[in-house]
Amino acid sequence: METDNRTVVTEFILIGLTQSYDIQLLVFALSLIFYIIILPGNILIILTIMSDPGLNAPLYLFLGNLAFLDASYSFIVTPRMLVDIFSKKKIISYKDCITQLFFLHFLGGGEFLLLVVMAFDRYIAICRPLHYSTVMSPRVCYVMLLAPWLGGFVHSLIQVVLILNLPFCGPNHLDNFFCDVPQVIKLACTDTFGVELLMIFNSGLLTLVCFLGLLISYAIILCHVHRINANDGKTSVLLCFSHSDTIGFAEP
Repeated sequence: METDNRTVVTEFILIGLTQSYDIQLLVFALSLIFYIIILPGNILIILTIMSDPGLNAPLYLFLGNLAFLDASYSFIVTPRMLVDIFSKKKIISYKDCITQLFFLHFLGGGEFLLLVVMAFDRYIAICRPLHYSTVMSPRVCYVMLLAPWLGGFVHSLIQVVLILNLPFCGPNHLDNFFCDVPQVIKLACTDTFGVELLMIFNSGLLTLVCFLGLLISYAIILCHVHRINANDGKTSVLLCFSHSDTIGFAEP
């Protein structure tokens, strides 16, 4: 198919990490081992939380969703990569590439945001234990659970919409073993400076929000735990002195 005397790209060729067959076998073995461990492990976590009525606390609800996101994220790239290692020509269609890119950022962004939600949950549980049941009500938990999914969807949708507006008419070799934003943008047949700025702002904003959320939450938790330990130590010393004074007065 041609438009303006230029061939429209309908598929991409994945170059992969290396062309060495021995290194490819090593990558295949390591990836397969990690995949066999990670996928059943996350599924076991999900089934355990679903089957045990006692694990209905917000923490386990968030943990089950984190395991689901992690399992889904590994399922997007790894199986295809394992198959492509033994393929002579590693080809992925344009639609499959965009789909893979969308779910990578959707699930990855959702996983980052969910970690922030879990950090906030631990902050309330440790620093405000008496208010935990009030603050983390079922309605609030479901809203907090929905927020990472919605945030990941919006983040990924922005990335995909920006890429869909780019023309691809020249080289179609991706210097990677999966489709991702930086490699795909490099193949566009137009100036991508503005698009790259928007991509950096989008991804950078998400990363900054997650990083600051995690940093602030756990910094407050550590300060609170340190203060409690310091107060417990002072209380123990005061009780020791008080006990010694009592014994001294009791002696003749």
